[in-house]
Amino acid sequence: MLLRAAVTTAAMLMLSACSGPVETKKEAAAPPPPPAGTVARMDPAFDALVPADAKIEKLAGDMKFIEGPLWMPAGHLLFSDVQGNRIYRWNPGDKAASVFLENSGADECAPGTYCGSNGLNLDKKGRVLICQHGRGRIAALEADGKQTVVVDKFEGKRLNSPNDTAWKSDGSLYFTDPPYGFAKQDDDPAKQLKYNGVFRLNPDGKLKLLYRGMTRPNGIGFSPDEKTLYVANSDPAKKLWMKFTVAADGSLKDPKVFYDVTAETADGLPDGLKLDKKGNVFATGPGGVWVFSPEGKVLGKIMPTEGPANVGWGDDGKTLYMTARTGLYRIRLAAEGTLPGM
Repeated sequence: MLLRAAVTTAAMLMLSACSGPVETKKEAAAPPPPPAGTVARMDPAFDALVPADAKIEKLAGDMKFIEGPLWMPAGHLLFSDVQGNRIYRWNPGDKAASVFLENSGADECAPGTYCGSNGLNLDKKGRVLICQHGRGRIAALEADGKQTVVVDKFEGKRLNSPNDTAWKSDGSLYFTDPPYGFAKQDDDPAKQLKYNGVFRLNPDGKLKLLYRGMTRPNGIGFSPDEKTLYVANSDPAKKLWMKFTVAADGSLKDPKVFYDVTAETADGLPDGLKLDKKGNVFATGPGGVWVFSPEGKVLGKIMPTEGPANVGWGDDGKTLYMTARTGLYRIRLAAEGTLPGM
């Protein structure tokens, strides 16, 4: 019996050696998520800006009404929740955003109001500039977490609710000042200015009113040569973008309608905007991000699944981040914009 057992064991070992290692079944890789929106190509020039294989991605959600995307040099994105009264931080690779700053625009916000922070920017010191609706000011966030008031009054009166900002290379800060931070907007008894203006804060700290002819001035941005300033008007009765010639002294002249979408029925209003290095305008509006040539020709639209309110350049300058109602989105482009702080 011992001999028979030895022969049997040897045979089993030989069979195992001949058959080789047992292969384990590999799990199939998960398919990529479907695009979180669509792209509409309306002019051949659009293809040079948005590649044919460009896809919209959703990065985070479950906010209230988000705005003001700002790419930070450290490699992450900040953005405001105007109704949630918070600034969020999103890091590449994260599946959710984390709270960066509470009470970002007011000490407290009544439900449904827009008194939180809105537009975000960087100054030359690397501080985050925060447009604070509820506090009626622009504040700088210091490294120790304290806030320094940059501007809050014009001719002794409280600003309305600074909304968005744009730097000029001479160190002047241009910004819009609609009434969204007030519960009753233009009819609110706390509103001290009788108009909604476009302002310039000079490097010496002097504040100048540049234009008061828009009902709801909002997104703002310069052409690459700084000879033209674009401003969105977020009024349901006057849905349009204006353009101004920037004079040598920094004042605005020759106001003209750049593009009018008042007749559009899709959800959304002209809101935040950015320009690429060739002067094309990427502007949130009814139905999505409208892409215009410098001459005002519609080249195409980028339409995430939620209506976008603002856009910002990030990564290496070729990624467009979009804050859209409750969700954060992005799309990789061939167009290139200037990163904040550069």
